[in-house]
Amino acid sequence: MAYTLEHKTPKSVLNKGTGFLSGYSHSLNPYVGCSFGCSYCYVRRMPVATFRDQAWGTWVDAKDGAADVFRKELKRARNNGPVTIFMSSSTDPYQPAEAKAGITRSLLEAMANDPPDFLLVQTRSPLVKRDIDLLVRLGNRVRVSMTVETDREDVRRQFTPGTPAIEARLRTLKLLKEAGVPTQATIAPVLPCTDGFPRKLRPLVERICIDDYFMGDGSGGRRTRSLGIERLYGEMGLKEWYGPEAYRYVYDRFLETFPPEQVFISQQGFEP
Repeated sequence: MAYTLEHKTPKSVLNKGTGFLSGYSHSLNPYVGCSFGCSYCYVRRMPVATFRDQAWGTWVDAKDGAADVFRKELKRARNNGPVTIFMSSSTDPYQPAEAKAGITRSLLEAMANDPPDFLLVQTRSPLVKRDIDLLVRLGNRVRVSMTVETDREDVRRQFTPGTPAIEARLRTLKLLKEAGVPTQATIAPVLPCTDGFPRKLRPLVERICIDDYFMGDGSGGRRTRSLGIERLYGEMGLKEWYGPEAYRYVYDRFLETFPPEQVFISQQGFEP
């Protein structure tokens, strides 16, 4: 997807963890906006997007100098207790702009030298493999959460045409595992998939997080519903997959392949 990139200098980069992220002391977004432009992204209905006179997915602001700001804020934050960070809550830290801007890598470099108590990296991009050298240095203080909403490419192309192919994400999970980086596969939101989906992930991860629109968009599904997502299900003849109980089908399939203690639901799966 074509997008415009602007460079901004942030005054602050650490935000207090609240709501869905209340298990974290802070959230951290290296960018504002996200060029992946996923059709179901709940951020489309948040102020950061609705107050912008540009369509979601067509603009990105890079937070230049974020690492310098982070170093100062990390020292102050430690005065209040353990620092646990969710990166990122309203953007993908490894969206295409990161390949050149390198904001996320600069933040990881700062963390590798002065680690927080815990960092969760939430992404759907194979670009995360570029930073394996830094992730390894963080040891058990980090977990990479790779979004893999489905194993069906036709479904991915329908719902998130601007995102990396599923196979590329699976290959990245394999590389992360081989490097010893703690990882999980995040089926969020649950999209129509095959019965064999759990078997594809079994060799790659030992932790699964399953979430859907109704648990994970912060409004009981209202934000997602306002985006007209249900129509996409209808167009594909998959309307039975849209509803608050649809995740149960996927959850049950994963329990047939993974031990129960490795399968997490919604907020629990994102906790430090």
